[in-house]
Amino acid sequence: MAAYGGPVTADERELRELVRGNRWLTRALTVVRDSGLPDAWIGAGALRDLVWGERYGDGFDPATVRDVDVVFFDPTRLTREDDDRATARLAAAWPQPPWEARNQAAVHTWYAAKFGGGPIAPYRDVAEAVATWPEYATAVAVRLDGADRLEVCAPYGLADLLGGVWRHNPARVDVALSRRRLARHRPAQRWPGVTVIEPG
Repeated sequence: MAAYGGPVTADERELRELVRGNRWLTRALTVVRDSGLPDAWIGAGALRDLVWGERYGDGFDPATVRDVDVVFFDPTRLTREDDDRATARLAAAWPQPPWEARNQAAVHTWYAAKFGGGPIAPYRDVAEAVATWPEYATAVAVRLDGADRLEVCAPYGLADLLGGVWRHNPARVDVALSRRRLARHRPAQRWPGVTVIEPG
């Protein structure tokens, strides 16, 4: 599964233009890149909110972003306190966004206690973690490299994100949790042009 790297697709160019056209997200990506967190990306809801707000809603308002999911990969720091320190490092650089940094190398240490079910295997990298996120449209992350180029990690491609499709990703999240997420996020109300495929 090629998560990122290789030839740039038309969908990737489209996403890059949307991200580059937003100063708030570009600044957030710069803060994450300059934070020193290893293999750090922004993904999930903030990215979806930008794309769907611009394409299917009333525009993107950073004030409505519930959290900025920053994922990084550090097998040497596996405690929740380490995640809290990473979040605090981002907030010290720019206090405005609701940062939430999570080390994907540590997810196996707390996932079952938080979400139920049996233990999960440790992820091998960020791309493997992204591939388990709850919807295909949010199983996407982006980062800036040292030369200010935007890299995209999209294990399932970008069709659902760019096409405005809310669809359950069964890799880790069951149908019951997916339905609860759908009720909580209300995508059809927030972004009237989005197509919701009921989980089941």
